[in-house]
Amino acid sequence: MNGDGQALVDELAATIQARVLSGEIATGTRLRQATLAADFGVSRTPVREALRKLQASGLVEVQPHRGAVVRRPSARDVREAYEVRAELEGLAASLAASRIRDGELRSLRRAQELFRHSVASLLAWRKRPQREERGRTEAHGEWMAANDAFHLGIQEAAGNRRLRRTLADLHESFPRDLTWIVLAENARLLEENVAQHEAILTAIERHEPDESRRLMSEHVLTAGELVTRRFEERRHGDDG
Repeated sequence: MNGDGQALVDELAATIQARVLSGEIATGTRLRQATLAADFGVSRTPVREALRKLQASGLVEVQPHRGAVVRRPSARDVREAYEVRAELEGLAASLAASRIRDGELRSLRRAQELFRHSVASLLAWRKRPQREERGRTEAHGEWMAANDAFHLGIQEAAGNRRLRRTLADLHESFPRDLTWIVLAENARLLEENVAQHEAILTAIERHEPDESRRLMSEHVLTAGELVTRRFEERRHGDDG
């Protein structure tokens, strides 16, 4: 498969995964290749490859006579993933505090400015008497881009390729978009998230490895607890 074909497969897998993890696609749903191909406007081949990728990550399982069926991660799966991520991202922040270059630091500052702006845009949208969904969608896209730029910028500044690859593999199963799903409903949590980024950035600017590691680990663990509670609530709802 060429680069464009693989990019399409990755995009399809990420989209299906996001819908499952957000609850849009329920646990136990049968994923029909023909239906998905029609929904996305593509052939069955990239859909089939995307489902194979999701099967490898454990999000989808192939059952006899049923095909690909959605398996939503348990709350324990989510908590364990965030515990590992907290340690790894904490290490990245520690290394970045020691190794970051001026250009990388400028990029981090720009990412934080965009991050702050995206939250301000969402909060302003929530206060409007008439809310167009477009405003929320734009704030979400801006938040995701800035959040990714911030976390990935720190990982790049850490200068450890093995660490970056390990974190990339982890995010294929539990993307940062999960945090947005929880935070977007609560203004206080959004503002706290911005403040956490500010504190991490300040510690890195001051070249304080231990403090950078502590703050990043706490930041990820806090997000993990919020997401885990959401998964637990959904599980109880399904049981009811």
